[in-house]
Amino acid sequence: MAGHLVMLHGMTGTSEMIRPFADRICPNGWGVCDIDAPFKHPKRGFAWWMRDDPPEAPLDYETLEQVKLSIAHVLSSVPKDGPLIVGGFSQGAAIAQELLLTEVSDRIEGVVVIGSKAIRPLLLMERLIEHAPKHMLSMHGERDHILPMQQADECAKLYEESGWEVTKIRHPKGHVIDMSNVEAIEKWIENCY
Repeated sequence: MAGHLVMLHGMTGTSEMIRPFADRICPNGWGVCDIDAPFKHPKRGFAWWMRDDPPEAPLDYETLEQVKLSIAHVLSSVPKDGPLIVGGFSQGAAIAQELLLTEVSDRIEGVVVIGSKAIRPLLLMERLIEHAPKHMLSMHGERDHILPMQQADECAKLYEESGWEVTKIRHPKGHVIDMSNVEAIEKWIENCY
């Protein structure tokens, strides 16, 4: 059955910016669902939430309310049937993981987390334990100064401890989608469904 790849951009990004990457890794016969985040960023593009706190700080109430609005925004655009592979870059990957806490969770076959972490790790861990184990890919840059590698490893560990099959791609760059690893991501996606 044909499914949908939901690929979400990072802060200051747009759906147009992530679309070429999504098109490249999308399985044959599947559709791409790329969505602009609901909050206009003052510098460029859009954001899934707005705040200036360091990435290691937990999200406050106001920011979590923005996250909830973003999740509802994504759910309103996700096709209503078929399997899903969800993911994204930075904030987009964090929002994609939150979809595991929603009504579409049983349709999710794989999660692509690039340069990101879990927003609510305890809630996510509870859901991962309840969910039949699937596939998770974690890509992160060794020189990521925005989100330290430790946070990416902590995120991947949530999935590993829940029995998911986790693939880690580490690269020497910073907070970017490393396009030199696209073929590895394409192969990983083929094993998801």
